[in-house]
Order: sequence, then C-alpha cells, then structure tokens
Amino acid sequence: MEAYLLEWSGILLRWLHVIAAVAWIGASFYFVWLDNSLAAPTDPALRKKGVGGELWAVHGGGFYNPQKYLVAPATVPAHLHWFYWEAYTTWLSGFVLFSAQYLFNANTFLIDKDVMAMTAPVAVASALAFLAVGWIVYDLICRMFGDREDGDRIVGILIVVYVIAAVWLVCHVFAGRAAFLLAGAMVATIMVANVLFWVIPGQRKMVASMRAGQAPDPIHGRRGKQRSVHNSYFTLPVVFAMLSNHYSMMYGAANNWLILLLMMLAGVLIRHFFILRHKAVVHWRYPAAALLVFIVVGVMLAPAPAPAAADAGVPFARIEQIVDTRCLQCHAAKPTLMPTPGKNIVLDSKDGIGRHAQQIYQQVVVQKSMPLGNLTKITDEERALIGAWFTAGAATK
Repeated sequence: MEAYLLEWSGILLRWLHVIAAVAWIGASFYFVWLDNSLAAPTDPALRKKGVGGELWAVHGGGFYNPQKYLVAPATVPAHLHWFYWEAYTTWLSGFVLFSAQYLFNANTFLIDKDVMAMTAPVAVASALAFLAVGWIVYDLICRMFGDREDGDRIVGILIVVYVIAAVWLVCHVFAGRAAFLLAGAMVATIMVANVLFWVIPGQRKMVASMRAGQAPDPIHGRRGKQRSVHNSYFTLPVVFAMLSNHYSMMYGAANNWLILLLMMLAGVLIRHFFILRHKAVVHWRYPAAALLVFIVVGVMLAPAPAPAAADAGVPFARIEQIVDTRCLQCHAAKPTLMPTPGKNIVLDSKDGIGRHAQQIYQQVVVQKSMPLGNLTKITDEERALIGAWFTAGAATK
C-alpha cells in the first residue's frame, strides 16, 4: 500500500510540476515575444501618456492592444496582475519530486562510486549546496557587472564560463542521471530566484513609489528585464536537462558533461533564433548550428556495432544467475532498492528476461548505464556474457 500511495502521489505531483512549468514558460515566452514585437506608437496621445511601444493582435475572435510604458503610467491601475506563482509552484513541486526520489534515495540515485565515493549524507549536502551556490555565484556576477554600460556582454560571457564549469563539476561528482538533473535544477533555481529576489521586488518598489506620488526609479525595470532575458535563454537548456534523465544514453555517456553542454548550447541557439525573429530579424545560421550540434552529439552517442558472439553457447542459467545477482534489486516484483520495479520492468522469471532481452542488452552491454550507478557491481565479464547471449539469439532454454 505504501508503494502504491507513493506512486499515485508521485504522478499527481509530477503532473502539477509540468502544468506549472508550462504556465511559467508560456508566460515568459509570451512577454519576451511581446517586448520584442512592440512598435513605437503613432498616436500623439499615447506618447503623451508615456507609452513607449504598442502592439495590435487578434486571437480567439477578439482584438488586443497591449501597450508598454517607458517607465510607468501616471497613476497605478486598481488591478494589477502579477506573474510569479507559476514560477514558485514549478520550483517547489520540482524540489519535492527531487527530494522524494533523489535525496531520500541518495545511495541509489545520487552516488556512483565509480565517479566519486561518498556517503549518503555528504551526497545530499553536496547536492543542496550545489543548488544554493549556483544562485549565489550567478547573482554576484550580475551584481558586479550587470549595471555597467557593457554589462550585458560581460555578464553573458561570465555566465557561459560559469555554467561550463558547473556542468563539468556536477558530472564528476554525482551519478550521471543525478548530475543532469542537478545541472538543470541549478539553472532552474537561478531562474526562480531571479523572479523572487529581483523581478517581483523591483516591480513592487516601482508600484510603491507611484502610490507615494514619487517617480519610479527606472533601474528596477532595467534589472528586471535583464534577469528576465537570462531566464528566457535558460529555459530550453533546463527543459532538456529535466527530460534527459529519462534517457540513459545521454547521462551514461563517457563524456556526459560535454553531451549536456552541447545540448544546452543547441537550446540557446534555438531560443536566440526565435528572439531575433520576434524583431523581424531571421538568421537561419542559428538553427543550422543547432542542427549541427545535434548531428555531432548523435555521432558521439552512436553505439558501436554489436560484437560477434564470442561464445554462442552461453547457457541461460548463467544469464539468470547474473540477472538474479545484479538486477533483481530494482527489477523484481518486490524490489529491495526502490518501492516499485524500475520502469515496471520485472526480470524475476524466464519470460520476463526474454521479453526484455533487447532492453537488457541496450542498457547493460551497449550503454553500460545499468545497473544504476553499478550499485550491484556487475563485472565487464558479466556484461560480455549478456552480450554474447543476446547476439546468439537470447534463448531462454
């Protein structure tokens, strides 16, 4: 019953996480598009009111005319819509999911002793510190250089260098699957912290100044926009990092840190193409470069041709023994390392092993991503035996 409740609550929480993320990303993309699509108003009355840009649009059978003020309107509207709960809900639901699966199962999901040997408490503390330090360093970069005349360029370069260093580090400390998730979570933490500590407080200060009869300081708007633009570029890399932990060929690769960085780069290139396109500037070289990155990564990840069966006579009893010793901890009807069988794959019978022979071969022999973190200490000889058994026909008799 406990496993059932965990599974049921897990899918509901994951659903909430995805819904909130869609709402947050959708709002972020819309406002970046809107900001880049505004045209200077031709109506003198609008310019007199302080409107710096406007847009006419049609959607859902109606016409819309959003307007952006250079700083703020003369009076505060009675009703203002604030966009922040989407961001907070996304992060909070994601952190609960991360805690339930990774932090409370650190030995299984965070630690790979072939990467770095550490205890579960050290792994948990390191993961939390990675998220916190990720924000602190990024924020210091923006504070130190963001207000300079050439601040956007300097901050952009430093953030790129910092993300490269952080991804390399996390992939050399944690198990590959956790490393990819933590890299995405670090950037997602930066994104929501931008909203929490800069975008929303800056907007509140501007509203408070107006209600006090004072002219709002435009610095808050500039800083908020800078952080919002960063968030827009971060979005696609974060989405990829979150999705990739379901694909062991990515996080299980020999140079997984480089794979993750290249895919993040592709996401930035694609996002940059669309941001420019909002301004009616079309540069196909950016999606072309992203496509080239995909090709390079595809070549890097391509498995080697299946080896010829060195021993076509591997008895199935030997394969059963390997599976029993190395796999059933996670892939039995009642596994011991997790509440339910991993991906609902059960290997405690001949039929189960035969039915999943292709997956066993792919995960254990080709990608070597299973057993997870090699907790059960499968040997290269055992992997080779599984490979020979599969290429000889995967007989179960």
